[in-house]
Amino acid sequence: MLTILGFGMIATFLVLIMLKKMSPIAALVLIPALFCVFVGKGAHLGDYVIKGVGSLAPTAAMLMFAIIYFGLMINVGLFDPIVRGILRFCKADPMRVVVGTALLAAIVSLDGDGSTTFMITVSAMYPLYKRLGMSLVVMTGVAAMANGVMNTLPWGGPTARAATALKLDASDIFVPMIPALAVGLVAVLVLSYVLGIRERKRVGHLSIESIETVLEPRTEAVLVGTSGSDASPHRPVGDAGTGPLDGDDFQGLDSARETLRPKLYWFNALLTVALLTSMIMEWLPIPVLFLIGAALALTVNFPHIPAQKARIAAHADNVVNVSGMVFAAAVFTGVLNGTGMVKHMADWLVGVVPDSMGSQMGLVTGVLSIPLTYFMSNDGFYFGVVPVLAEAGAAHGVSSLEIARASLVGQALHMSSPLVPAVYVLVGMAKVEFGDHTRFTVKWAALTSMVVLGAGILFGII
Repeated sequence: MLTILGFGMIATFLVLIMLKKMSPIAALVLIPALFCVFVGKGAHLGDYVIKGVGSLAPTAAMLMFAIIYFGLMINVGLFDPIVRGILRFCKADPMRVVVGTALLAAIVSLDGDGSTTFMITVSAMYPLYKRLGMSLVVMTGVAAMANGVMNTLPWGGPTARAATALKLDASDIFVPMIPALAVGLVAVLVLSYVLGIRERKRVGHLSIESIETVLEPRTEAVLVGTSGSDASPHRPVGDAGTGPLDGDDFQGLDSARETLRPKLYWFNALLTVALLTSMIMEWLPIPVLFLIGAALALTVNFPHIPAQKARIAAHADNVVNVSGMVFAAAVFTGVLNGTGMVKHMADWLVGVVPDSMGSQMGLVTGVLSIPLTYFMSNDGFYFGVVPVLAEAGAAHGVSSLEIARASLVGQALHMSSPLVPAVYVLVGMAKVEFGDHTRFTVKWAALTSMVVLGAGILFGII
């Protein structure tokens, strides 16, 4: 019964948000609360929620101060040269913009933190998508898939969890998987190219006299060479190609904005490098690093208290939306774990594997990792399910290393799971509805995961 209710709760949540019948925050709170009552454990709802909030509180704190920090870096102009460089590469071509999004997300993912990746990627690419009238769900989908593949780095989380759960060396798991993961990354780039071609046909491309003119918020550009029905050859480009920009759409790169701090550019750059280095080296907990970083950036760039208040207020909307989503997700995960739904769902999925598939437990693990890492947290999957799969595999002569490698396959889809706090940073900063992102991304991310699995089997890794 708990298995059916668990899958029913997740399905109800996904259907309601994709049909836009409920907001994600409301669904994350009300749906699990209702199912908790159905399970007969409504009296324990408070305990489950408090435990869930406690486990996610550090994440919420990290996201809160990370949003403020990177918001300040956008305000002071740290990323302006990056955006200009990407724009020169993209040449106002939607296809190049989408491919550039995937490349940027993959490169930034080297720091091992999804939230940081999404904040930097969206900060750099959002103005380009707005100016070209491109679909923002393409940006969020491509960024999530690229980050998902790169999330398998030993310091990214899943590989370390698999190594810990099975008492293996992380390098023994990751290094042999590099060819398969490289194929997965190539698949993301190829998919980005295809989606970019589709966007080019839909919105056309900008004809510009000078790259720098595109960086001004009030400059009007025109579309040319389009075969799409949504574009007119002589009109300004707006959101999704429907009209002129509203004045705020491109203000992130307004060269006349008052928040620019060109004299402090190298201080901000070095501070950001130091922050990311400290995060990778794990010198301090990530929430503490961003708290200190935000305080330093705010004090140095905006020494006057009214200006500091104004900057914090400017980013309050993103902070409230994202941190609120994380705490709402705590209700969802708290009920899933507290009622035992997660354990019963995992046991059922493992139990449906026939004995005749025992020698193929690597393949089974890879296939199961795709839905399970979407419906469960990485902790739940790697510490709850993977050891069971490894035991089943060992009984049929399948090594724990093969099971561990196969368990990484589903990460391309995992990064769009409603249980991943970073995805709310992505959709929040991109101003995309979570349901729209899910509807667009799931099929492509699942396909990318299958490509990684296929490559792993082809190379004899899995």
